Amino acid sequence: MIVGRVIGQVVATVKAPHLEGLRLLVVQALDEEGRERGRPFAAVDGIRCAGPGDVVYLVGKRDAAIALGDKPPVDATIVGFVDEVTVERPGGGMKKWPG
Repeated sequence: MIVGRVIGQVVATVKAPHLEGLRLLVVQALDEEGRERGRPFAAVDGIRCAGPGDVVYLVGKRDAAIALGDKPPVDATIVGFVDEVTVERPGGGMKKWPG
């Protein structure tokens, strides 16, 4: 599972037939503290309602295709929204994000 923030949308006039009707979004992966990690990537909006600024969780690789009925050629699929992340820090203390 990957946690990320939607930062944009991909516009494609031609798609693989199994991707017709599905939106492609640009996602920035986040670490356990809510900081950006790695480079942004494209993901299919499997929940069909994610948008810019949303914190979402995604599945990748084979699970990304399975989440969409095991048909399309995808590497990442958004499968839900993140309401809250709580991280327990060594030595005590907690961090909650987003918000």
